[in-house]
Amino acid sequence: MKKLAPLALLLALPVAAQELTALKTTDVVDGMYMVEGADGFAGGNITMLVGEDVFLIDDGIPPAGSMLIQLAEKLVGRSIDYVVNTHLHGDHVGGNAALADDGTLIFAHDNIRKRLLDDTSLSGGPGGLPTITFSDAVTFHVNGHEANVVHLAAAHTDGDAIIYFRDVNVIHAGDLFFNYLFPFIDLDNGGSVAGFKAGQQRIIDTADADTIIIPGHGPLATRADLQIALDVLTDSEARVQKLVAQGMSQAQVLEANPLADYHEQWNWGFITTERMTITLYRSLTDGQ
Repeated sequence: MKKLAPLALLLALPVAAQELTALKTTDVVDGMYMVEGADGFAGGNITMLVGEDVFLIDDGIPPAGSMLIQLAEKLVGRSIDYVVNTHLHGDHVGGNAALADDGTLIFAHDNIRKRLLDDTSLSGGPGGLPTITFSDAVTFHVNGHEANVVHLAAAHTDGDAIIYFRDVNVIHAGDLFFNYLFPFIDLDNGGSVAGFKAGQQRIIDTADADTIIIPGHGPLATRADLQIALDVLTDSEARVQKLVAQGMSQAQVLEANPLADYHEQWNWGFITTERMTITLYRSLTDGQ
């Protein structure tokens, strides 16, 4: 069994030091909000689409689940009908069980359910397992929108999905996009650097200059922001590759600090410059 990225590690971020007590919303388009913690770490960015139905993309860490239910009640006076999980990590699916208890249907890629069966605590307990799964794609017709959910293979994990609202030109990228942060590429759960870059390129190819992109972490973004992220990852990989080709060990590569130029802008509490370097070294030497 492959090792799951522990929720405790995700919660070790400095931003999580303050207990989550409230959520905040950012308007994306009419009836669509990006939801995040107002006073603490709520997990990855959440999309809430409200109207006759309430449609959710991801649901944060466990405490966020009940708070999202309350938010939907406040906005439109009803419960959440559907949630789509973009991948298996506990900062994106931790609210599943609370939502399921309230009657929400949970959708996810086949691989997400398979991996969550190994550790149901990530989704808030057994009740948080996805009840409807898909292999390649599924489309929701909700509140007058088409939400195209597409699987991207071997990227951040092996169960990633992006969601494209074509009519309003919005893409929820999940953890295929950390906006101006080094990305987490989960090699232990089917992710790969090559697949991550390919996934980002697919989003870029789908988007145009006016597309609003909701990243997994960080503020609302544009295609130009995502292109910068892909360029930084591509260049970072090339820098580490150059040292690997010289026969350097991981310790020697870390000592050389090839990503130093990116440290000030891209280093953060969970994926530090050192951890990004290790991920790239491991990918290049283990063939992932």
